Amino acid sequence: MDKKMNRRQLLAGASTIGAMAAVSASAESVIVPPTNGKSILITGTSSGFGYLGALHYARGGAKVIATMRNLPRPEAAELAKIAKAEKLDLHIVELDVLSDESVTKAVAQAEKIAGGALDVVINNAGIGMSGPIEVQDLEATQLMFNTNVFGVQRVTRAALPAMRAKKSGQIFNVSSQLGRVMVPGFGQYSPSKFALEAMSEQMAYELVQHGIDVTIIQPGGYPTDIWKKRNAYDNALLKRADKSRLDAYPALSARMGAAQGGGRSADPMDIPHAITEIIGMPAGKRPLRRAVHPGAKPQLAINKVSAEVQVGFLGNSPLGPWVKAVHS
Repeated sequence: MDKKMNRRQLLAGASTIGAMAAVSASAESVIVPPTNGKSILITGTSSGFGYLGALHYARGGAKVIATMRNLPRPEAAELAKIAKAEKLDLHIVELDVLSDESVTKAVAQAEKIAGGALDVVINNAGIGMSGPIEVQDLEATQLMFNTNVFGVQRVTRAALPAMRAKKSGQIFNVSSQLGRVMVPGFGQYSPSKFALEAMSEQMAYELVQHGIDVTIIQPGGYPTDIWKKRNAYDNALLKRADKSRLDAYPALSARMGAAQGGGRSADPMDIPHAITEIIGMPAGKRPLRRAVHPGAKPQLAINKVSAEVQVGFLGNSPLGPWVKAVHS
């Protein structure tokens, strides 16, 4: 193992010990949940993985800062009600990933709640939209990238200075299977997630020196509200789309606004469980990517060859220790 990788592990050693510790009580050993005592900020907690994760991490003893836009709203009230009933350390903060001002204010508030640098940031907020690429006008394209890519950049940049000063932390970016493989008719979804994958991987290399881990979560299809929300975005696009462009791709255009996610049976809790497991791993040993789905994972082959290519390309360069640390 490279000596620089060992130093990376040492930098984050204190948080590792805390996350993995087993506490003895009387004659029995009590296992501390990996999230216990962690400060965790999550974006997009009004539904889906974010909503379920916020409650899951808080129930594991984390101080959770659950963020969403357009407060007040029923989803926030529901989260707050559950948190109060269960005496969870869960705080709801308004954050719109599309707004620099909103993100800066929300992360500062989260750090105040946490009493310093955040231990974990989960960039979960994202949107989907379908249709042929030609049908995606600039309004749709900009919204997709602004949410799925630039929103992650805004939140991460706001949280990193305090994390770097502390020399520890974990960033999770929720991507998709379709951030590695493409299905015709998914509009700018795959392009935006491809961009997120590349940005996250580059960030992972650059943050090795600061003791901060980055993990890309790659879910498959799950029965969450993203399908209903995708239909709403699709229908808005259909109203302003040029009919001649739609007619040029009849099979793909016909699927717009008609997504059926309800028939999927995979458990959305797979994602919070995977994130919790990774939080509990030793710092510097967490995976760059984690495919999460009980069914097919077509991206695994791409993940493997991509890692091999990166190490082969840069492994013996001055950047080699960083790249090897991420892929070890």
